[in-house]
Amino acid sequence: MKIDTAKVIDLTYTFDNKTIYRPTEKGFAHQFEENGDTPAPKHYFYASANYAAPEHGGTHTDAPRHFNRNGITLDQVPLTDCIGPAAVIDFSARAAKDPDAMLGVDDIKAYEAANGRIPDAAIVVARSGWGKYWPDKKRYMGTDKPGDVADLRFPGYSAEAVGFILKNRHVVAIAIDTASIDPGNSKDFPVHRLWLGANKPGFENIANAEKLPARGATIFCIPMKIGSGTGGPTRIFAVMPRRLRQLQKMNIRL
Repeated sequence: MKIDTAKVIDLTYTFDNKTIYRPTEKGFAHQFEENGDTPAPKHYFYASANYAAPEHGGTHTDAPRHFNRNGITLDQVPLTDCIGPAAVIDFSARAAKDPDAMLGVDDIKAYEAANGRIPDAAIVVARSGWGKYWPDKKRYMGTDKPGDVADLRFPGYSAEAVGFILKNRHVVAIAIDTASIDPGNSKDFPVHRLWLGANKPGFENIANAEKLPARGATIFCIPMKIGSGTGGPTRIFAVMPRRLRQLQKMNIRL
């Protein structure tokens, strides 16, 4: 069976020396130990490398433990909370005019008026359009100065929107195409505290969000299984509706 690549959307940024982290974090490090031909008499190619990275940066998962003393850690996040129908709520027009824009309750209501109620077990994706700035750290984060958290500027969710979702919808996770589910200018991270406090995961730095339809795709957010992790690198992708139907007809359950 050959998979139609046009029906699978990669929503993950490559982890390399351009990967964006918060100004207080070290970057991604990757160094080869071996990368070439082995000595005689056996000549064959062999490569092996080491890597190191902060938990929170690039396309990654926030495990509840990140802001919840009693929250589950990354290895404990159920895969059922990482896979679901994508409800993609676009607020990019407003974000283009205001880097402090937040997805609000009105955006959710407008989305549902056009697309129907957010389905149960969905993953809500806030689409700000911020991916157009990756990997320009200054444009994407608002600052490229090490240690500078005072000048962070990028869109996020509002606490009111997340409170509405928690109270009124059965959503397993939220995601966003910026560096944080809270906007960059937040000082006390109410969205993190609310959402992770409810023992639910969040996904940040989603790539290619503009390629997702408002509804119909199934999103897969598969984190590295780090024991006791508060977060970690995550491979995120979406299967588009037509491809999903083909798999279901072949009795391949997703």
